[in-house]
Amino acid sequence: MYLCYVDESGDGQTVDPSTPEAPPVMAIGGIIVDESRLRALTWDFIDFKKQFRPTLRRTAKLSEVIRTEIKGSDIRAHLRKGNRNQVRMAHGLVDKLLTLLERHDCRVLAKICVKEDGVTNAEEAMYGASVASLCATFENYLAGRADRGVVVLDSRTKSKNVDNVHCVTTRKFRAGGDLLPHVAESPVFGHSDSHIGLQIADLLMSAILFPAACATYADDLTWNTHCHPAYAAIRDRHCPRVGKLQHRYRTPTGKWAGGVVVSDRRRGRSASALFPAVVPAAVIPGQQGSAASALLKP
Repeated sequence: MYLCYVDESGDGQTVDPSTPEAPPVMAIGGIIVDESRLRALTWDFIDFKKQFRPTLRRTAKLSEVIRTEIKGSDIRAHLRKGNRNQVRMAHGLVDKLLTLLERHDCRVLAKICVKEDGVTNAEEAMYGASVASLCATFENYLAGRADRGVVVLDSRTKSKNVDNVHCVTTRKFRAGGDLLPHVAESPVFGHSDSHIGLQIADLLMSAILFPAACATYADDLTWNTHCHPAYAAIRDRHCPRVGKLQHRYRTPTGKWAGGVVVSDRRRGRSASALFPAVVPAAVIPGQQGSAASALLKP
């Protein structure tokens, strides 16, 4: 069995100079990990936290170590206004996080929505469509391995949780047949302070893909808090490794799908701007992507 942990960074606020703190992108995604590797990944991540939070080395309770999170927003703050050592630490943390994902053969998937300036966004629709897209990618990954899996989303509010998975539930249990036969259940919800997988997904999204996307697709918004020139270093230094961790596949029509997908409403740029030199890491025969590709349609 495989587990897919998903978190988000950014929201649906309107991008406008009057609200410089509004994120120019909304990034939703995470990691796929084999259940047999989860225990080792968890303990490696606990050691990772102790390395970057030395006070945790003196903590007697494992539960306290697990509850203590390293937030991507703190890493971004170090990049924006930290001293030389803090900037070095931020890049070192990202580097070691990617090493963990590589060591445990994890795969990355994400949907990044680049918002159009001055336009009101339907955040719940963006989130729900992104979750459906991620489930389609996960389905293709599972089909290629003849295995099953479960999606774990970072819990928001009850009303948001329910609304954001209905589109997946109806496509899975529709009368016309299951479009996600290898996904064992509709996405379930967890809390990041109790799920290591969600903490890893948070760092991937908020410390790597969110700032890299801001630097790539909204670099001209110099008035925006999230469009800092220091974020370009995250893209240039670390995104090539992220690109190699993607699960991508060709649909029956020959179109590439999966991995990190970008919907750029500002300038129509694709995800290749994040990974200019990366070759797709996985190619799955088209017939295995047929059910998943149906979910990718509007």
